[in-house]
Amino acid sequence: MNKQILEYPLFALGFRAFFALAGLFALILIALWSSIYKGVLVTDNYYPTTYWHAHEMLLGYSVAVIAGFLLTAVQNWTGIKTLQGRKLFGLCLLWVYGRIVPFYSELIPDGIIALIDFSFLPTLAYFIAQPIIKSGNLRNLFFVGLLLLMAFGNACIHADILGIYENSAGLGLDLVVAIIIMMILVIAGRVFPFFTERGIKGVMAIRNPALDGAAILSSALVFILLIFDVTGIILTITAIVAIIANVIRVSGWYDHRILYVPLLWVLYLGYAWIILGLAFVALGSMNIMPVSVATHAFTVGGIGVLTLGMMARVSLGHTGRAMKASNTIALAFVFINIAALFRVLLPALLPDWYGNFLTLSTYCWLAAFSLFVFIYTPILSSVRVDGKEG
Repeated sequence: MNKQILEYPLFALGFRAFFALAGLFALILIALWSSIYKGVLVTDNYYPTTYWHAHEMLLGYSVAVIAGFLLTAVQNWTGIKTLQGRKLFGLCLLWVYGRIVPFYSELIPDGIIALIDFSFLPTLAYFIAQPIIKSGNLRNLFFVGLLLLMAFGNACIHADILGIYENSAGLGLDLVVAIIIMMILVIAGRVFPFFTERGIKGVMAIRNPALDGAAILSSALVFILLIFDVTGIILTITAIVAIIANVIRVSGWYDHRILYVPLLWVLYLGYAWIILGLAFVALGSMNIMPVSVATHAFTVGGIGVLTLGMMARVSLGHTGRAMKASNTIALAFVFINIAALFRVLLPALLPDWYGNFLTLSTYCWLAAFSLFVFIYTPILSSVRVDGKEG
């Protein structure tokens, strides 16, 4: 490997390489999925078609964002450098292989494909755990545990495909969605108040550990009930409690001036999609609408909107740039929320127009990430403007 390539700024810190990969993959994945869904493209794949889409959105795109964020955050939390150069390049390559090899299922044994994809999360967990343990910052081993639980969910998916355990893929996907949402809720409590205070002068965000715990635990219980297929009044009450706890939690951080700061309102809208997902769970448990509607509120809305917003903000902060979104990126934030609107709310209200809404959602998603890739690729691949490392 050419040493100059490994010293390229893209491999100086985890967020750079993985955010760049996530942005590019978000475009490729949805473009491919749209073509496959419409019957324009037919491909051989290790995954059944619907599983491939869900798996790659969660364990491809979302995990890339998580990897970039944690590799960067852990360095801040511990003061110990995380992966860079050759090791970071190798971890990125492992992620890329996981996206490519399923299309070579006729040439590569299924077990090898499964192993390549599965190995990424335990490997990431190992590299995250090292500086946390070395620094004694043991409370953040919580994130290592979440990564390993996500790896277990991935194992359930592969076990089903490999014929080891029947009907476990659905369980695995549900578990992965739950873990990603819980990770978001935990991280939100750490960064939303800080981001709000930094972004708006004079704001003092209210931090309430007891309320944080209530919001996170009640939301976790909702997902546990969903995973174990518990519905009815128990799920309804639990979802309502989670909605109330999360609304009160967010209201303590909120200031109306957030509406004038794109790097903030995109994060709060992402959180709102998660709360809306909980509302859909409550409605689904009362048979007013399918509980499955909540899935896309959590994924396209919550995960899609929040990951785009976090990548945009983290990339500016860790490259020494002013914490201000350009008009182009603000437009990307609008597009990603419209994509969620077309994918979640409108199909629920007007199911006969589902196909049209899905197409519009696809176009808006592609527009959002096209703008992100266009604006942020130069930022992620160039040195910090303040001359510091990272």
